[in-house]
Amino acid sequence: MVSLGVAMGIGRFAFTPLLPMMLNDGVIDLPAASWLASANYIGYLVGALLCMLQPWLWARFPRLPYLAFTQLVRGGLLTTGVLTVAMAWTDMPAWPLLRFLAGVTSGVVFVFTSGWCLSQLARLGFPCMGGFIYMGPGAGIVMSGLFASGMVAWQWTAATGWLIFGLLAFVLTALVWPSLSDSDDRLLPLAPCVEKDPAAAADKVGHGSFEIFLLTLAYGIAGFGYIITATFLPVIARAALPGSPWLDLFWPLFGLGVMTGAWLATRIRPGGDLRLLLLGGYLMQALSIGISLWSPSLLGFALGSLLLGLPFTANTFFALQEVRRLRPAAAASFMGLMTATYSVGQVMGPPLVAVLMHGARTPSDTFTLSLQIAMVSLLFGAAVFFWMSRVYPVKAEEEAEWRPL
Repeated sequence: MVSLGVAMGIGRFAFTPLLPMMLNDGVIDLPAASWLASANYIGYLVGALLCMLQPWLWARFPRLPYLAFTQLVRGGLLTTGVLTVAMAWTDMPAWPLLRFLAGVTSGVVFVFTSGWCLSQLARLGFPCMGGFIYMGPGAGIVMSGLFASGMVAWQWTAATGWLIFGLLAFVLTALVWPSLSDSDDRLLPLAPCVEKDPAAAADKVGHGSFEIFLLTLAYGIAGFGYIITATFLPVIARAALPGSPWLDLFWPLFGLGVMTGAWLATRIRPGGDLRLLLLGGYLMQALSIGISLWSPSLLGFALGSLLLGLPFTANTFFALQEVRRLRPAAAASFMGLMTATYSVGQVMGPPLVAVLMHGARTPSDTFTLSLQIAMVSLLFGAAVFFWMSRVYPVKAEEEAEWRPL
């Protein structure tokens, strides 16, 4: 939880509550902010791709130095703190590179922390507790949002905010450091990365490449569907409710929804079709965007923020469980592929805002159109999951095989 809180809540999403402060300081404008966010999401994509290619690299270059899960996570957490602090001490030309590298680190820490923790819990006989680790990003979002609210009230600069968040990352890393002790766990998934005959393995589990393609496509859509709101929520709220004293609480409320959704995911009894839960999560996020568009009020933004956050990491938990069901022999590689596709969706969101801003009369018009596009994409993703559940039903015997993992 702490590792994901640092890597995601600070390394990736601290930018969101600090963005209004950066705009107020005059160090950046909205189009530049969109491209800066994209640099971070591109880095996250690269990090996920590195994780996906890891088995291939180790298979073909056996002399590469051995790195355990915990070593990679420790290095990633320290790097997150360094890159966050550097945002306070460097000029704008260096910011895209810093945010890109922070994205790479976030992707690596997310995949390897998830893989290591889920593996440990499975060995200990508590696989259902895996959902708890995904409360970490929500906790990081709540913490960064509340800190930013205090900074705005005290009229601190965005540079001070970056410095504080960087120091916070170091403190949290120190707290979790003993838990990430060196272990013998090598950089392997829960099952062997590569089987001798991948085609035979696919026939054995009864799932073709098109089913994996659909799952990956639908998961990537979720990245695009939420990212515009998650990146620009404080800015959108300020444009709709200027002067409101509650503006800075919408982002922590989103984080609270993330934490609650992750916890609820652990309370769901094993069994059934997880794609129907993913369908429900997509519909909930589409509804959250619709509420913000139809009712840009205090209640509308509060309810929309909470509903957007509830399925955020729960969707990730369910989707990665689906990967383990469909490709148990190459779970880690396909987790990297899924994360990379999700990142592609995220990368597309901020540039869309930047492009639409050139032809719009006001920023509000840009955000309205962007959110409408995001809502439609989430509805399409929900339709894909519904179609998959009908065309590729989960077999009872197969469910019994993979759930205990």
